[in-house]
Amino acid sequence: MYSFASPRVAPVVKDIAYFLAHVPGMVRYGSKPFREISKEPALLVKVLERLRSFEAAAAYPPHQAFIGNLYPDDLWHIETPWYRNPPSNGHRRGLFGEIMPEEEFYGVMKICDDFDLLLLEEGIVKEVALLLERHPLLSSQDIRRLGSGVPQSRIEEKVHEEKALPLYDQRNRLVGCLQRGHEEDQSLIPEVLIENLAARASGVMALRFMLHGLATVPQIEYLLGCGEEAVGDRYNRGGGSLSKAIGELCGCTAATGSDVKAFCCAPIHAIVLAGSLVAAGIFKNVVVVGGGSFAKLGMKFRGHLRHDMPILEDVLAAVAILVGRDDGVSPVIRLDSIGKHDVGSGSSQQAIIEKLVVEPLDRLGLKLAQVNKYATEMHNPEITEPAGSGNVPRTNYRTIGSFAVLRGEMERGDLDHFIKVHGMPGFSPTQGHIASAIPFLGHALTKIRAGQMANAMFLAKGSLFLGRMTQLSDGMSFLLERNSGDG
Repeated sequence: MYSFASPRVAPVVKDIAYFLAHVPGMVRYGSKPFREISKEPALLVKVLERLRSFEAAAAYPPHQAFIGNLYPDDLWHIETPWYRNPPSNGHRRGLFGEIMPEEEFYGVMKICDDFDLLLLEEGIVKEVALLLERHPLLSSQDIRRLGSGVPQSRIEEKVHEEKALPLYDQRNRLVGCLQRGHEEDQSLIPEVLIENLAARASGVMALRFMLHGLATVPQIEYLLGCGEEAVGDRYNRGGGSLSKAIGELCGCTAATGSDVKAFCCAPIHAIVLAGSLVAAGIFKNVVVVGGGSFAKLGMKFRGHLRHDMPILEDVLAAVAILVGRDDGVSPVIRLDSIGKHDVGSGSSQQAIIEKLVVEPLDRLGLKLAQVNKYATEMHNPEITEPAGSGNVPRTNYRTIGSFAVLRGEMERGDLDHFIKVHGMPGFSPTQGHIASAIPFLGHALTKIRAGQMANAMFLAKGSLFLGRMTQLSDGMSFLLERNSGDG
């Protein structure tokens, strides 16, 4: 009879890191702005007028919460609109990660460009090299990968004669271009390749930040990509594996990997899969990593223009999560708590919450109020409400609280209190998979380790109907809890 190589062990989340790249010059190439500006070129001027400086983006309270300098509940006490009321100057680095200016991120993209598709102007390269030489996560070898850049005239020639994608800074200066990967492959056009390259670059920075913060770096054996990009060519659209492309530049030489595709649900699916691989004794250390979603830059820009506010979807967000064997300290992923949206579950909000929250807690014998914090779709309402998309986290929390009322676990008059105590303000960039629960994971690790929180539940939903192959929705959840110290 076959036996496992090692006994079943509890999986834990050992560490996490986040990364933000402030990329105002790239906002025009987000899917929505790109299409709208193509139809109405005069829109570009309005977009450029509403772009934020790096200083404003760094000081923005939700961004400070994202990288760990503010606890999400602190946002309850900051006057809205948050973009007008930063509590202080923004710190570039936080407990969980950093926010990087655009010119430096262009440099990181070039460092990640194995096929010399990205051309940067030689003057910009010199400026960026000086900045990146001082970055603690970048090496002299990285700086050499920048090269020396090319003359401005060559970039202009590539743009005008070869239809390369022109790249600009916030002042609308032409600083580079991205070339096609193949003359006849629509999967390798510049508009697709820039999505993939930006995802790789942001994922690399997130993973490097996480590894850099570990006292002892373990051997990573498996990488699970949880991004949304369809990396491939015309014969294998979405083939991947961006996870290995990210790990390659982070010293993960002993790791293999693959990409998990599940729309916005992918990070939660990936964490559950990572925990299962560890629990089964197949791998000791698995990394879940996801780069930024380039297509979602400026997605709600029309609403922001209508309300005379800055375009807030001007950042790429990335995450890296280390899942490993029980060390007696790190919070435990309760594999017996997994909630899943079955094919036959139904797609109403109530049906999804019942499958992802109520049924798992019933199995554990827990009431809804016995979960300290619920992390759901953490979209920043200051981004979504002007576009008519509502306050997504608050809607989810009201639904969860309503189940507690129906089950007799609390009075209806306590619903707002439930939302305040067990929920939190949305603070994540609208980066699809990034916004789905995991922005709170770093805060949960910190609070649980400090004994200030017993548990937290993470739930994400996905819209499978977007692919036009099914009308189904999706969802996955798990409970993270304090380590008993028995491991």
